[in-house]
Amino acid sequence: MQCPRVHVVGAGLAGSEASYFLAQSGFQVVLHEMRPKVMTPAHKSSKLGELVCSNSFKSASPQSAPGMLKAEMTELNSLILETAKKVQVPGGEALAVDRERFSDLITQTLRSHPRIEFVEGEVELPTPGEITLLATGPLTSDKLTEWLEKATDSKDLYFYDAIAPIVDASTIDREASFLANRYGKGEEAAYLNCPLNESEYRAFVEALSLGEKVPPKNFEKEIFFQGCQPIEAIAATGADSLRFGPMKPVGLDDPKTGRRPFAVVQLRPENKACTAYNLVGFQTKLKYGEQGKIFRMIPALKNAEFLRMGSIHRNTYVCGPRVLRPDLSLKGYPNIFLAGQVTGVEGYLESSAIGLLAGLFILQKVNQRPFQAPPANTALGALLRHVIGSDPDHYSPSNIHFGLFDPAHFEGVSGLKKDESRGKMAEQALRAFQSWKKKIYLPKEDL
Repeated sequence: MQCPRVHVVGAGLAGSEASYFLAQSGFQVVLHEMRPKVMTPAHKSSKLGELVCSNSFKSASPQSAPGMLKAEMTELNSLILETAKKVQVPGGEALAVDRERFSDLITQTLRSHPRIEFVEGEVELPTPGEITLLATGPLTSDKLTEWLEKATDSKDLYFYDAIAPIVDASTIDREASFLANRYGKGEEAAYLNCPLNESEYRAFVEALSLGEKVPPKNFEKEIFFQGCQPIEAIAATGADSLRFGPMKPVGLDDPKTGRRPFAVVQLRPENKACTAYNLVGFQTKLKYGEQGKIFRMIPALKNAEFLRMGSIHRNTYVCGPRVLRPDLSLKGYPNIFLAGQVTGVEGYLESSAIGLLAGLFILQKVNQRPFQAPPANTALGALLRHVIGSDPDHYSPSNIHFGLFDPAHFEGVSGLKKDESRGKMAEQALRAFQSWKKKIYLPKEDL
């Protein structure tokens, strides 16, 4: 019997993970990589799975969100995690790797695999009539970007990432904030508002101006569109610019004082469970350490735990909730799947995880099995729900964090302290994932 064939475009982390999964599952994989014929401004070599930024795959603690994701990926024999553990270097609680040995081993594993064929050169269009997985990353080539623009409608394809920080809802000081919509619009108040008086506002603006910023990488242009100006760039235009911009208090009266605050930071729920809130308009180029220090100057956030820090950088990704089907195939193109950062996830670990899921969903499709996604109370399920189930009007890339988990899907966690609650969630997630894995009939010899 002839092996089914699938094309994978891009040999970064998502593409490498998906290629290995599919090859181990009996597929003939045609892996397309444009390097070294066409290099990107970020890559330095033609090695597969090259790490272009840090050498960390985040926390290995089993009770952390990244740790939960790692446990589930390990259940699926993740090539990326297996390789990372082989070349691990000291990194405290984090899984850190020797980046050169990591990419060398990924390259060796894939290039020696009997069911993986390599094709070098830029892919201009997906292969007609054949299953194709686009795992082209945040620096997708111009020609494929043009194709994606047409396939998804250009308004749903982003080229510059403007990400605001996300804070754990349980760490917001509710006594120093109030729930209200501007001018009382809407049937239900949705925004948490964090007021500042004049002295607090002035100190905050000064700290923004002095905070250390991340310089643009050599492949990024320092161009900011009107809708994604860094918070510190707005502040630099005038002492009161923020009060007439993202921190304007108009239409918001503090019920504790009956008066309009001097300035206000609005927090918007990230999910229906309201476990995490987004700092509206607070995209930033501040370094991560500076963000924590400066944003905790906002009284209601003095003890805040940030689940995701803000950033602005070059990134090509689709609006997943609008253009992707639940199995990560492109709406209108059932044989074309997307994986990795192009779907709207952030980070090495998350890109690899979406590569695994895409490989699994392709396996289900080709074997004519019913589509079965990981349960809602798993890390892979939570990450997938972000990609396909977020509010499309406020979609932005995200890493894995506890704000993506809905406590309603877990038993006995309500009312517990944070560490105890997360420990129970981790235990339940792994059990749920293992039970799900048994039901989806993965090839026993490989998985």
